[in-house]
Amino acid sequence: MFTGIIEEVGKIVSLTRSGENWKIVIKCSTVLEETRIGQSIAVNGVCLTVTEIGRDFFIADIMPKTFENTTFKFLKIGDFVNLERSLKADGRFDGHIVQGHIDCIGKIVNIEKSFGYLVEISVENACMRYIVPKGSIAVDGISLTIQETKSSSFVVAIIPHTFEVTNLKYKRVGDFVNVETDIIGRYVENFLKEKKDIYTLLIENGFVKGEF
Repeated sequence: MFTGIIEEVGKIVSLTRSGENWKIVIKCSTVLEETRIGQSIAVNGVCLTVTEIGRDFFIADIMPKTFENTTFKFLKIGDFVNLERSLKADGRFDGHIVQGHIDCIGKIVNIEKSFGYLVEISVENACMRYIVPKGSIAVDGISLTIQETKSSSFVVAIIPHTFEVTNLKYKRVGDFVNVETDIIGRYVENFLKEKKDIYTLLIENGFVKGEF
């Protein structure tokens, strides 16, 4: 589990095909501290398992489905990526619950500079249903608060500090980002769906009257 508080921006030095999988090599420093082979690091919000550690880099494998369903398929050598180590049991919880499982790929459609930055991101309808104003969302692994929602996009307000210490400062309109919605919303939907199914069953069998 992660919190969406980025620890470091790493740089891709290699991204190659390895059989059916992909192998990524990322240059970094901070996230290597206390990290061992087999542990997890979120790369642009995607949970990856560390398979090798060097003096100033780590290597991870990317499964075909993960590669295809995330922005990894758009990345190239030299690109900058957000990095976060998995949360320690006794660590501080400063963002929100981030699993490292991407729900959809978003596209930046507008960047407006105000006090900080207002970034508008378009996503598919299946993803929009879990996005609500003032709710939490992870964009390339960054824990952000949703300021506004539209029919097929949402807007996040980003303070200057967050903009400068993440890969957002390298983003442009038209770039793609990984989006993970708040897991609490998905749990609530599942609970309500189950509740509705039970209620419908009771109505159909004459135990209760009315509509859900």
